[in-house]
Amino acid sequence: MTQARDTDPADTGASARGWRVYGGRRVAPLLILGFASGLPLALTSGTLQAWATVAQVSLQSIGFLTLAGTAYTLKFLWAPLVDRYAPPLLGRRRGWIFLTQWLLAASIAAMGLFNPGTELKVLALLAVWVAFLSATQDIAFDAYSTDVLRQDERAAGAALKVMGYRLAMVVSGGLALILADQWLGWNAMYVLMGGLMALTSLATLWAPEPERVARPPRTLREAVAEPLREFFGRPEAWAILLLIVLYKLGDAFAGALSTTFLIRGAGFDVTEVGMVNKVFGLAATVVGALAGGALMTRLGLYRSLMMFGVLQAVSNLGYWMLAVTPPHLYSMALVVAVENLCGGLGTAAFVALLMALCRAKFSATQFALLSALSAVGRTYLAGPLTPVLVAAFGWPVFFVLTVLIALPGLGLLWWMRGRIRALEAMA
Repeated sequence: MTQARDTDPADTGASARGWRVYGGRRVAPLLILGFASGLPLALTSGTLQAWATVAQVSLQSIGFLTLAGTAYTLKFLWAPLVDRYAPPLLGRRRGWIFLTQWLLAASIAAMGLFNPGTELKVLALLAVWVAFLSATQDIAFDAYSTDVLRQDERAAGAALKVMGYRLAMVVSGGLALILADQWLGWNAMYVLMGGLMALTSLATLWAPEPERVARPPRTLREAVAEPLREFFGRPEAWAILLLIVLYKLGDAFAGALSTTFLIRGAGFDVTEVGMVNKVFGLAATVVGALAGGALMTRLGLYRSLMMFGVLQAVSNLGYWMLAVTPPHLYSMALVVAVENLCGGLGTAAFVALLMALCRAKFSATQFALLSALSAVGRTYLAGPLTPVLVAAFGWPVFFVLTVLIALPGLGLLWWMRGRIRALEAMA
């Protein structure tokens, strides 16, 4: 089925090669939808860590709270259901996005009814449920963005997705800390974040349907088997999967307990951490996302992945500097700004890679499989192992190790440079 093309002049191919593409009818909604995608993660990880830290929960228990993100790793298991079935309104992709946004709004608000100091198990279960709903929203959103964007809009679309996602991380991981510490308290803050999630559903109503709506799988068996058969029939399929796991592994280790480090390890208070994340993290996120989209257009996919990957690895040394120097607000601001800038660049290129790897017919399941693999390092390695490494080596040595952990992914990327460049040629 083919729908008529949007005739907005800002959407022409010439515009798509410039900055005007960010205002295009298919690209602009991805900013808010990316925000909705990123909002739950911090509320079940970094912000929940801060709440648990203030409530004097043990470091080991805080580390294992990261296992709540298991749904992000396993989401490919139910992605075929999202491909095969659809809610009755708003189409196959937007219908799922809208439904999960409202379920997330209610569930995040429900987290505000409990306290980690006395009801950690209940909060952990709610965090698992929120992560499941968030992963389901991501399945539909990633498939939607892959389907709706034209080839020449892909870099800008990936950049806006990352920008929206990281803006949400600043709001739910930085502003949320300030609100909880200075104004509302932790419980009311979570209720407020639930209301914010509900508002993002307006962008789902605004977003257009893809120009070409792919035929859904006729059976659940087809929805499960065909995407996997197509992907694993490609040359170097296993090497691609390993690259996806390794590319952001160093970044995942550095960020696993970054909030706990800034409060407990570096000696900053909750308000300082929240304020810096909000102001400098926000500014760096905006610059990084927009610059990432513009630079990818000029550099191409492979060179962007390599350059941004090196930058996101080296930026981890900023945390080492904080660990070996007395706490100073300006130094933390610089480190957070650089980390957000470099992490945003790397994530923008990584999302563009995932889009390029997906076939339109199977976009939900294939993107879910690939993005779930990217969460393996964060969920099963970085979360549980970071407390062990910190206890064994201390914070300064740990952050040096995170740079070394990033090197295998960069080496594999260089080895696969021919394959990545072939993806660029296909686009």
